[in-house]
Amino acid sequence: MKKILLILLMILNFSITSSASNESNDSDKTALLMVHFGTTFDDTRAATIDAINEKAKDEFPEMKVVEAYTSRIIISRLAKRGIVKPTPREALLKLAAEGYTHVFIQSTNVIDGIEAESLRNEADYMVPFFKDLRIGRPLLYSTEDCLNVEKILAERYSSSKGKNSAVVLIGHGTETPANAIYSQMDYMFGAEGNHDFHVATVEGYPTFGTTLAKLRSSKVKNVTLVPFMFVAGDHARNDIAGDWKEDLEKEGFKVSVIIEGLGQIPAIQDIYIQHIKDGLKERPLTPVERKAAFIKENL
Repeated sequence: MKKILLILLMILNFSITSSASNESNDSDKTALLMVHFGTTFDDTRAATIDAINEKAKDEFPEMKVVEAYTSRIIISRLAKRGIVKPTPREALLKLAAEGYTHVFIQSTNVIDGIEAESLRNEADYMVPFFKDLRIGRPLLYSTEDCLNVEKILAERYSSSKGKNSAVVLIGHGTETPANAIYSQMDYMFGAEGNHDFHVATVEGYPTFGTTLAKLRSSKVKNVTLVPFMFVAGDHARNDIAGDWKEDLEKEGFKVSVIIEGLGQIPAIQDIYIQHIKDGLKERPLTPVERKAAFIKENL
């Protein structure tokens, strides 16, 4: 009930502000909202979040490009340092008040997990404010996405693999079924001939234990840990460069860490940009719509 009342109040507010705006401009206005979980680390923010925001501006000069963060903790910590980052709802309300009618939302989520679900729910509340509101897909959505990322990462970290060496890409992990994408990626590396690449998670599956067992069975001595995350922030520096490195060293491995977020890799950025282009051409179908279309085609 509270959410319904909130939406009604926001719609009323938008009606007032948009009426004033329409007096001077009746044309449609388009915007691109880049949504990030966020980070408090300035270096990785510049190399990942800021970098892809700038790339989006270059790729879509006809659209106003703005950003939003989803982590309330990060937003709060940055605010104490004088760095203000809006939430997706705040950014969308501001765009609506400025008269933007068509908005495309692209997150830098790696998988279609809890963060992606929350963003879709947030966008659903904002639908009445715009003529068209769309959401792009996360990095690893289709089989093609996964194969592309496997190829990009296998090539990028090829110098760290070899006899007696292995590369372990460590993602965040999630409690939803979307966590299975990490196991799929782990399988794909082996299926594509890169048996010295493994995928693990900090809070999901594959776990440290399952990864340790694979490293032991392959009899490697040298392990390179790499964040399988868009930014190389807190998890990369504490969990990966800290706990994982120390625990593997205790097991007798020689461990090195590459502190680099996926967002620093131009080819990975390009996948997100392509998802925006695909979404702008045609609104992505929901699972229900895809099923209905399949049934219609096969009747």
